[in-house]
Amino acid sequence: MTQSGTPLLRIGTRGSPLALVQARTVQAKLAQAMGARVEDIEIVVIRTSGDAIQDRPLSEVGGKGLFTKEIEEALLGNRVDLAVHSAKDMPTYSQPGLTLAACLEREDPRDVFISRTAKSLMELPRGATMGTASLRRQAITKAARGDLRVVPLRGNVETRLRKLDSGEFDATLLAMAGLKRLGLTEHATHIMSVEEFLPAVAQGAIGLEAREGDKRTRDILARIDHLETSIAVSCERAFLAVLDGSCKTPIAGHATLEGNTLHFRGLIARPDGAAAHDISGNGHLRDAVEIGADAGRELKHAAGPKFFD
Repeated sequence: MTQSGTPLLRIGTRGSPLALVQARTVQAKLAQAMGARVEDIEIVVIRTSGDAIQDRPLSEVGGKGLFTKEIEEALLGNRVDLAVHSAKDMPTYSQPGLTLAACLEREDPRDVFISRTAKSLMELPRGATMGTASLRRQAITKAARGDLRVVPLRGNVETRLRKLDSGEFDATLLAMAGLKRLGLTEHATHIMSVEEFLPAVAQGAIGLEAREGDKRTRDILARIDHLETSIAVSCERAFLAVLDGSCKTPIAGHATLEGNTLHFRGLIARPDGAAAHDISGNGHLRDAVEIGADAGRELKHAAGPKFFD
């Protein structure tokens, strides 16, 4: 706190170990950018509906916005100045009055296969059990291994690893970014390439949300924004927006920058992996949003209206 007892900024975050690591990373970067002490920037832990509901898949109770709803309400109510999210957990559209103001540099976006009994997805025995809360991971898994039994798995990273160790299922898939931030990469059995297992939109990125009208906070966040990550994420989220992406539709999308050229690949699939459509595109980075949106429209047309039923 400052000498007056008032924090320079208040960061809203979930209370999971990973969320707190991400919030502290943002706190340190902001302190450095502002020439302030870390303790002058307050972290406010907010319990979200997504944290409270652990017995059902998110797709059944309102989607991934359940991880941001209460934090966004605190932002709109001026109880915090910015929100720190895993960008892949952010809804397709921000609530009116809020904006994705910045992103930190993206961590490794790949998915990781974890098992105590098999070295890779393809080496799991027939009929083995895969635990995952993600319809995207379920769809890609089922497309590769239709014989596997996919069961819902909720909880933070540590909880999922404990359930794996206790034998509740044979394997799981997690984001490499989360394992790296938590110092748990030794649990990775096999790192899936982007080509074989396309990541979720914005996977590996930390998104910083602020009030649209709060110029002071937005200007401060601009100092720690990683431009390449923000450009890539804007492309991926534009793709998601056109497809009306929700937790009920398996969607993957990943953009990379090479000089001034942006490369994008997107995928939509049925939850059972029985059908999938993918698309690739590229163009100048200044057209990132248009590239993502165009890819979404093309994929939507190719799949047909009944694909999303």
